[in-house]
This record gives sequence, C-alpha cells and structure tokens, in this order.
Amino acid sequence: MKKNRKKIRVLDLFSGAGGLSRGFLDDGYEITLGVDFDEMAIKTFQHNHGDSQSMLLDLSDHGKISNIVDFFKQKGEKADVLIGGPPCQGFSLAGPRKLTDRRNSLYTAMVKVAKALKPRAFVLENVPGLLQLNGGIGAQRIFDDFSSLGYKIDAKILYAPDYGIPQIRKRVFFVGLLNSKIKFEYPLPCVTKDKYITCEEAIGDLPPLEGIYGEEVQKYETESFSEYQIKMRRGAKKLYNHIGTIHDKKTLKFLAMVPEGKNYKALPKRYEGIYKYHEALTRYHSKKPSLTINTGHRSHFHYKYNRIPTVRESARLQSFPDNFIFFGNKSQQYKQVGNAVPPLLGYHLAQQLRTYL
Repeated sequence: MKKNRKKIRVLDLFSGAGGLSRGFLDDGYEITLGVDFDEMAIKTFQHNHGDSQSMLLDLSDHGKISNIVDFFKQKGEKADVLIGGPPCQGFSLAGPRKLTDRRNSLYTAMVKVAKALKPRAFVLENVPGLLQLNGGIGAQRIFDDFSSLGYKIDAKILYAPDYGIPQIRKRVFFVGLLNSKIKFEYPLPCVTKDKYITCEEAIGDLPPLEGIYGEEVQKYETESFSEYQIKMRRGAKKLYNHIGTIHDKKTLKFLAMVPEGKNYKALPKRYEGIYKYHEALTRYHSKKPSLTINTGHRSHFHYKYNRIPTVRESARLQSFPDNFIFFGNKSQQYKQVGNAVPPLLGYHLAQQLRTYL
C-alpha cells in the first residue's frame, strides 16, 4: 500500500468479495464500507480490507439505502468515491439476455446512493454486453441517470491481459466525475500482447493436487519462478483455498485425451456428440492467459493436471494475492472469485482516478 497519501474514502456497493475495492486499497484508498447481500462474500470482504466495515443488505430493496446514508452521517464522513459491480447476468453474453431482467435495474441503487451522498466520482463495472443489448439502452440509462446528477461520464471496455492479469476477460467500466468539465481518461495498457502473463507464470508454482484434495492450509512446495508469482505470494506465509477436486472416471478418461488449449472437440471421432456445451472439457494453455474465470461451472481444467483449477488457482488468475482468503464452502468461494473484478485492474483504475481527486 502507498504511504503518505491524501485520504480518499471508498464506498463499495454490490461488493461481493471485494476485488475492485482491493485494487483501490492497494493504491492507498481507504475502504470505508462494503455492501452486499451474500453473507459469505461479506465475511470475505471484511477479512481482507483492513479496518473497513461491511453491511449485509439487499440493494434490490431501495428502502434499505437509508441504512447506508445513515452510516456515513453517523461517522461524520463523506464517501469520496462510489464503486460497484451491480449483478450483470441479465446483460451477459453467457446467458439469456432480457431487457426486463430485474438484475438490469439494480444499478439504480448506485444512482440513488450517488444522489444522497454526492461522491466526487463513481466507478461502475459490468459486462460488455451492456453496451449492445437492445441498441445499448441499458448503457444509455446509466449515462442519463448519472448525468442528471451532475456527473461527466465515459465508458470503456478494458481487456484484463493488457493490465498484467493472466486471464482473457473483458469488462466495461463507467467512470463519472462530479461537476467536471472533462471526462475521465482511462489507464493505458501496460503490457503488450507478447508479454501477456501466462497460466504457467500465474499458477505453475502451486502444489499439483492431482488425485488428492490436499489440506485446508498448506505450505509452498516450490519456489516462485515468475515475477507474477512473487507478487502474488508477497505477504503470504501459508497457502489457503487450494483444495483439489477428484473427478469421476468418465471425466478423467475424456480429459486425459484433451491437449492443452483444446476442448471436447479434440476427442476422437467415436466420442462425438457426448458433450454439447461449447466450453466443455476446456483445458487451459500453459503459454497463454486463461479463459474468463467463471463462478464454478466445472468446464475449465488445469493446463497440466486432470482436474478443475482450485479456488486459489482461479484467484491467482483473477490477480487476487495469496494473502486474500476466501470464506464459505467451496462453491461459495468459486462464486466469489468468478464474480469479482480483478484487483489488479481495480488498482490501475484507482491509480488513474487519483489524479482527478
């Protein structure tokens, strides 16, 4: 964390485990409050964000927004920056896209909070499909609603590998500056395509766990062999959330036939038609970034071992450091990791936003 910096307070709505706010924390911002309706995600958030506080709240009930406003009134503090990633499944290309999906309007909770607290800036993250669905009407609503409050807004799709994250992930970020005549300029890419961080550079130092579950808390068995691994290990003495999965014989049989970087389509012709899902049996490639980390659909596999990535491996590919510990059962942990904004992407946004505050 950066020292001797001006205190800038952050309110994180729809925080989940807190990937976006962890990036802001790492750039020296003060994370004042995280709000989410998922109890285990809130527990994870609380553990990993210093002295921040958290609130278990369902933001689909706009009547509960007064709890957030009262929190800041009682503290006698301002929320300088409002950040959040409202649930986005309604806009996602991975599922059925419906304009009437209730989740598409959850961002209005951020609008109402911005109206009440008047933060100097906001950052709203979502899937790129938001810009396309029904001619981009969802994105236009965001522009209109925040503009009516006095925010100068811009939106841009950021590609995670360009910012040192070993994962093919695109997300749109809306950034608004209150009472500003200029728009926010997004951080420029800092990694060229030939230098993208690979799966092997990201997770190749972690215990193999092939055919075993492993312990809840483990030791590092090998030295780190990449700059990225060194960065991820910094401040961590033990390894958490690294529990293997033992698959059934059928899955193991077919997976053993899939070369790295390929999927079920690489199976011999005689097995054609067994799998229908387009990402089934997808094995990562050791020399490339991973595919987009999902919430635990069990379709992506380690580039070398015949198992799905552990929560820790998925967290590494999302740029969560090893000292960031996830709580809940395995499914809840996978969900927290998959729904998060990569902290390293949050860090670059935070660093750039600081110059405007």
